[in-house]
Amino acid sequence: MAEKSLLSRLDGIEARYAEVSTLITDPDVISDMKRYVRLTKEYKELERLTDATRRYRSLLDDQEEARLILETESDPDMRSMAREQLDETSGALPDMEEKIKLLLVPADPEDGKNAIVEIRGGTGGDEAALFAGDLFKMYSRYCESKGWTVAVTSFSEGTAGGYKEIVFAVTGENVYGTLKYESGVHRVQRVPATETQGRVHTSAATVAVLPEAEEFDVEINEGEIKWDTFRSGGAGGQNVNKVESGVRLRYMWRNPNTGVTEEILIECTETRDQPKNKERALSRLRTFIYDKEHQKYLDDIASRRKTMVSTGDRSAKIRTYNYPQGRITDHRINYTVYNLAAFMDGDIQDCIDHLIIAENAEKLKENEL
Repeated sequence: MAEKSLLSRLDGIEARYAEVSTLITDPDVISDMKRYVRLTKEYKELERLTDATRRYRSLLDDQEEARLILETESDPDMRSMAREQLDETSGALPDMEEKIKLLLVPADPEDGKNAIVEIRGGTGGDEAALFAGDLFKMYSRYCESKGWTVAVTSFSEGTAGGYKEIVFAVTGENVYGTLKYESGVHRVQRVPATETQGRVHTSAATVAVLPEAEEFDVEINEGEIKWDTFRSGGAGGQNVNKVESGVRLRYMWRNPNTGVTEEILIECTETRDQPKNKERALSRLRTFIYDKEHQKYLDDIASRRKTMVSTGDRSAKIRTYNYPQGRITDHRINYTVYNLAAFMDGDIQDCIDHLIIAENAEKLKENEL
């Protein structure tokens, strides 16, 4: 039976949950930050799975009890309650089974992290920069609706507005696990503001969503970082122009995947506080190195999966924004809706939900669940 097959997979879950619960209170474990963080994440995953398992076993027991009453009891009231209980458990069990199957699929260890998002105007010149600006507004409003914090790290404005490039950090719960689906090429079809004859142009912007590295994810010799400071320039009052609050770091790093040593250059002008800019530049450095070192991991995902729901492929065209028709089309899952105005105002959750469903279905198939 399906119940026995699923229950066999759950054997040992509660025992491991109890074991990890004890380990994360052990002083030796707490002093080992890497191990403590890994076990804390495992504890949270096991807690969800253990709660679901206990609920599932309880439903099976209630179902069996109701069947036994119907087989042995003659009292009409008892039989009526038993039928009601049997209907209730029979309806709840399939949903609980699906929930457990998804929880049994190994979670992407990156999902719970904060994210660094990079948007760059692609083909299309000024119009591409304007579109990159529109995408930034879209994500900002979406993040606001989720209660997440957005902090711009660096940007380069387009000559006609928008951004040639903008980089920002998003902080909150399960940020990377949600926004990772946005990586790729976003194509827009509309009449540019500079178009005099009303012709529809096609341009594009690329979005890269990276998991933000934490301090213990990568090893950096901070003594080898070369720091420069400079005046931020641009609008913002006298302080921006007179105080050297902008920071630039240079770091020589050997790529373990290629063996090549390369210089990493990062600038941060986000705040008027130089120490804060240094801290954010370091965060970007950690994320850059973490992303490079885990590229093989991303490539393995891409090679295993038949769809491109969240492969980390930043060169794939994932979505088209058609303004004349008011249409949004996500090409990975053939998702099309005609609510472009709301979508560009940050109402993108429904699309992300469909992408999550598609990826979950793929994971279940891969794990034969």
